[in-house]
Amino acid sequence: MSTTPPPRATARSDPDPSADERGAEDGAFGWLRALGPRGRRAFGGAFGGYALDSYDYFTLPLSMVALAAYFGLDSGQTGLLTTVTLVLSAVGGALAGVLADRIGRVKALLLTVITYAVFTVACGFAPTYETLLVFRALQGLGFGGEWAVGAILVAEYADARHRGRTLGAIQSAWAVGWGLAVIVYTMVFSLADDNLAWRIMFWTGALPALLVVWVRRSVRDAPEAAAARERSTHKGSFAAIFAPARAGAPGLLRTTLFAGLLSTGVQGGYYTLATWVPTYLKTERGLSVVGTGGYMTFLISGAFTGYLTGGYLTDRLGRRRNIWLFALLSAVCVVAYANIPSGADTLLLVLGFPLGFCMSAIFSGFGSYLAELYPTAVRGTGQGFTYNTGRAVGAVFPTTVGFLADGWGVGGALVFGAIGYGLAALALLGLPETRGRELT
Repeated sequence: MSTTPPPRATARSDPDPSADERGAEDGAFGWLRALGPRGRRAFGGAFGGYALDSYDYFTLPLSMVALAAYFGLDSGQTGLLTTVTLVLSAVGGALAGVLADRIGRVKALLLTVITYAVFTVACGFAPTYETLLVFRALQGLGFGGEWAVGAILVAEYADARHRGRTLGAIQSAWAVGWGLAVIVYTMVFSLADDNLAWRIMFWTGALPALLVVWVRRSVRDAPEAAAARERSTHKGSFAAIFAPARAGAPGLLRTTLFAGLLSTGVQGGYYTLATWVPTYLKTERGLSVVGTGGYMTFLISGAFTGYLTGGYLTDRLGRRRNIWLFALLSAVCVVAYANIPSGADTLLLVLGFPLGFCMSAIFSGFGSYLAELYPTAVRGTGQGFTYNTGRAVGAVFPTTVGFLADGWGVGGALVFGAIGYGLAALALLGLPETRGRELT
């Protein structure tokens, strides 16, 4: 199977009936037009699901200071709330991937959205820390599966030439949900007492219920991919993604191991920052609720721009080069951000944009890259397992930062996240380039 981009069309003297169609697929939004009406509806469902997935996730980091005060928690206990979410997300992601291969992408997508919405709302009613820990863990089951299922749904509609940009746009939904969570956080914590405000934040996690109604009525699996999946006798098989190479059969074991390591590194770095930057800004930089929201705006704006730019670059540079580039830049930005001198708040504000840009641009190629590494029959299983196993192992990073923060301070402990980006760069040595690969 070719792993190089398809050749560019050359000039022809005879009329080409597909020329107008190809021209319509060029330009800034050519990737969106190329999806077709059904693909655009799938894009809307996956985008909305991932944005609300992000919103429900960030209800915890943004409320962490209030939660710690309400339940009397130390840094390790608050970090554990994130860790259980991410660890259970590995289970949820793997199960959702298998379901996507066995019952279809859209049905699996609906199940994940319903799960994370229900248990996010339940967190707002938690009477004790232990109850909150259980509800947050169960929320992770749905949280883990949504991205993988939604990304596969859209990848199977996307043209190979535009797949990186298309899935990069899906990734940008994370920044949209993050930004919405910060806006709601700023309003809620400005108007309500902290002891009630954190509960309200979790209750607003009911928003995805509206999306479920629309997706159920409007979105369908890609017909060709659905037909290929139904023909296979190995759909949704864990044994298939761990099959070693044999004579005449390449196997997927090597791909699964290195893709899992890649995901671990990138998500370990990312969730370290996503979990602890709000706390760092409030406790060590002394910012108010409104001030924290303002600084987070720069970080999130950078993230949104990074997702879109990274999607473009993953099509231009290739999947591996894009990840290598932003692994290096992300590590540099983390170290710089955590070592800004006290009082240099303007520099802290400005550096938030490139930090958000780099740590998000590295994700833009994930949806297309993982989809291209696995065949249709086990695409959900492979992508769900590797992405979410990486998320679960990467969850060790936020907890480690929580324990290190007691001695090093949150700012000093954040540097630990840079190690994750080094792991990601190392993992690429065992994976092929897939730019331009048709899905089979």
